[in-house]
Amino acid sequence: MNELIGARVPRLEDQALLTGKGRFVDDIAAAGALVAAFVRSPHPHALIRGIEIAAARAMPGVAAVLTLDDLAGVLKQRRMIRTSNSGTKLDQSWPFALADGEVSFVGEPVAIVIAEDRYLAEDAAALVVVDYELLPAATDCRIERAPAVRRELTSNAVISYRVAYGDVDAAFAKAAHVVRDDLWMHRGAGHSMEGRGILAQISDRETAVWASTQKAHDLRTAIADYIDLDESRLRVATPDVGGGFGPKLCVYPEDIAVVAAATLLGRSVKWTEDRREHFTNAAQERDQYWSIELAADAEGRVRGVRGRLTHDIGAYALQDVNIPYNSATTMTGPYVVPALAIDVVATHTNKSPVSSVRGAGYPQAAFAMERMVDRLARALKIDRAELRRRNLIPAEKMPYLKPLKARSGEQVQYDSGDYPGCQAEIVRSAGWDDFPRRQAEARAHGRYIGIGLAHGIKGTGRGPFEFGNVRVSPTGHITVSTGAAPMGQGLATALAQICADAFGVRAEDVSVVAGDTAAAPLGLGGFASRQTVTAGSSVKIASQAVAAKARQLASHMLEADEEDLEIVGGEVRVVGAPQLAVKLGELARVLKGAPGYPFPQGIDPGLEASATFRVDQLAYSNACHVVEVEVDIETGGARILRYIALQDAGRRVNPLIVEGQVHGGIAHGVGNAMLEWMGYDAGGQPVTTTFADYLLPTATDLPNFETLYKESPSPHNPLGVKGVGEVGVIPAAAAVISAIEDALSPFDVRISQMPVMPHELVELIAQGATR
Repeated sequence: MNELIGARVPRLEDQALLTGKGRFVDDIAAAGALVAAFVRSPHPHALIRGIEIAAARAMPGVAAVLTLDDLAGVLKQRRMIRTSNSGTKLDQSWPFALADGEVSFVGEPVAIVIAEDRYLAEDAAALVVVDYELLPAATDCRIERAPAVRRELTSNAVISYRVAYGDVDAAFAKAAHVVRDDLWMHRGAGHSMEGRGILAQISDRETAVWASTQKAHDLRTAIADYIDLDESRLRVATPDVGGGFGPKLCVYPEDIAVVAAATLLGRSVKWTEDRREHFTNAAQERDQYWSIELAADAEGRVRGVRGRLTHDIGAYALQDVNIPYNSATTMTGPYVVPALAIDVVATHTNKSPVSSVRGAGYPQAAFAMERMVDRLARALKIDRAELRRRNLIPAEKMPYLKPLKARSGEQVQYDSGDYPGCQAEIVRSAGWDDFPRRQAEARAHGRYIGIGLAHGIKGTGRGPFEFGNVRVSPTGHITVSTGAAPMGQGLATALAQICADAFGVRAEDVSVVAGDTAAAPLGLGGFASRQTVTAGSSVKIASQAVAAKARQLASHMLEADEEDLEIVGGEVRVVGAPQLAVKLGELARVLKGAPGYPFPQGIDPGLEASATFRVDQLAYSNACHVVEVEVDIETGGARILRYIALQDAGRRVNPLIVEGQVHGGIAHGVGNAMLEWMGYDAGGQPVTTTFADYLLPTATDLPNFETLYKESPSPHNPLGVKGVGEVGVIPAAAAVISAIEDALSPFDVRISQMPVMPHELVELIAQGATR
């Protein structure tokens, strides 16, 4: 038998992508398709008094210039109202397909221009004249009496609640030590290589929507909810997707406007997002303000945490407002914390909408907790690693229940892991105990180096299910179909390995069809590091069912007991007598049936099976990172000298893919810590909308990552896997900031935000030098 699960199989997707044969939305040729561009608001907040489209409509090659009133004829509702699964009242928070008399952030789409090509469409959009009446903008989510983000709102606050357990007042009353801080985690964007894009192909047979999305089935449901079309003839599919990172799991006004315009005109229409549009309109994340207190006993053991979390959701809600809940409920991370009380407020501002970006609230939680642990270590003059060791959940306590509820309603339970063991291994590998000597030597030569340590926890495999189908055709070809979404992370390779393992074939002998509503009747898509857990488990279960069916039929054909059969190389054979065998294709041919001829008794037609693995409990991945940096105290420039990351993501289906995902997460976290600044001025205008101003980490900014792995299989799924796509980003910013602060400890520098930029470090050094 092949042992494919756990093998470093090269990604099956890469050959096409590396040879220019990838097929993204913008590569799809649609005969006679028109192209869309949007007229967008240049203001953070304004009323629309009129829209003049005559000059634009008169341009040769322009097919239509449409406002919300024009699209209303094919829309079931003007507003993109969705069901809030959390029960949050969001009726006045959902966006419109196009602006409805008012704009609430820079970039909000006001009209859609449809033309023969993008050049014409953009030129025509520039001719549309919109009469705006400017209104005050709310730009700081902490200001309770800020101007209303929209006239309809009586308050910008969307939801408030408390996440709490234990007796936090008693914990603080009895505490030997209390540390406090005000923290800010600034917003940034996903910035996948490929932006958003959608093509609505209209034909007599169907409306086929090709979209760069992480949730094809959700997009299909939304289109059917909002647009008056024949749902039975609606298909949504994803071609190759050039990265997701969270923003592509949302349904946007542009998606609905393009499909509505195509439906209205009876013509195929394509829209491809440009980079500025990604800066202003794709979902952003991380913007949170925390005011936190931590109580500890005389030995530094945490007794309680309390505080306030204010979350900026921007102008509209693109999904349920889950991120601040993720943050508040995971703030305690891998630590024993007997009492917690976090007051949460989520508030609208006149900025780009906020939804998930890689990590979805978990990086903010890790940053807050790790900063507070560093504050405590500094106050008690205890080594930061030692203080963490005293507070980490012991391995023998696993599975560990926390008195909190996940969004599913299940109690939070860390299923497996050895957090102290992970830390012990990485500090040993990093030479943590020897670092003070090296630091002293560097300072003697005028160099300021520092070391940082941080932990991160990520609940992965979010349910409740994912669909997987495995089918063997009469030719012997094996196909996996799933509602999961490929977006560059190696999903097809992982699912092919899981399936191929059941049939003793190579991974490349299995085809994977994902993200296509025509191939899978159900699907939740790709987000929350869920797909290997959910889709992988469904594919495993379906593969086992097909294998069992094949053995059942083969036992009759080979006149052998099922227990004496094995599946190797795509055929069922008798153990010890490999010449007695029947190929899977032949079994599939028998099970496809022949009109008027006998069919095997007790076996259903078709050599295929479907599964929807059901799970509510999350599988918790954990990571511990150690970073060494050097800071130039004259310029504030920080350089990473060494980065070591240890991950426990359960059983690794493909270690090669896991390593790539971890590297990507670290790079994302480094950007959050040192580079990525989605700036807005006091009036709500975005000021960093190019890569000249908004910096992403490049190869020259990063060292070679050293990665270590532990495997504590999750008991919650048949593969024992945990998600890995986000765990690398969770502790990264906290570790980097800790290292920078350590490097600048002679100046008493204290860093309470991410990112921290060079000029800010220079200011902090100057402030520390005067204390």
